[in-house]
Amino acid sequence: MLVKHRGAMPSIDPTAYVAPNATLVGAVRVGPHARVMYGAVLDAEGSRIEVGATAVVAEHSVLRATAVTHPPHPVVIGDHAFVGPHTTVLGAVVGRCCYLAAQATVLQGARLGPGACVAVGALVHAGTEVPDEFFVPPHTTAIGSPLRVLAPDQREEVREAISANGFTAKAFGVTTAWTERVGRYEQVARVRSAEFGEHAHDTVV
Repeated sequence: MLVKHRGAMPSIDPTAYVAPNATLVGAVRVGPHARVMYGAVLDAEGSRIEVGATAVVAEHSVLRATAVTHPPHPVVIGDHAFVGPHTTVLGAVVGRCCYLAAQATVLQGARLGPGACVAVGALVHAGTEVPDEFFVPPHTTAIGSPLRVLAPDQREEVREAISANGFTAKAFGVTTAWTERVGRYEQVARVRSAEFGEHAHDTVV
């Protein structure tokens, strides 16, 4: 399904394939020989999404850009990159020939260098820079610049790293203190509600 959003319509190269139940919303560009598979959702919001040549966005992946921050966070998937099933990419740049395995997550403002790999279930946190050809192991958290990779059993280190990373500021422009969770989540919900509310004016094309 192709959806016109905020006056912008998806653009699909004639050599690309987009599955009939994939959903492309707004300023989404799908490049030559790219493949967007069944159940994938590509939502540009007020920004843009670019899927490069011969890139694959696999089943039930979610790619969502955002313009609620300054500057906005587009999603850019480089040429020959693979975005695995049930993977989430939010406002991040994925370099050429990157490999995102199933259920990987890449958050706002992150940048993956060419040839980087994010293994099954791993998280690349907001604003993180993953070097060229770097391997993020399964079920780990990659965070910061310079990069740190934390294992699931490093719970305190993960908490401290995420707290210091300023996620809600990078992702939503919300600067409420980490310890004020209710107030912080309330503001995040308001930002997202306003952003997503623009879909009330969408039209299927």
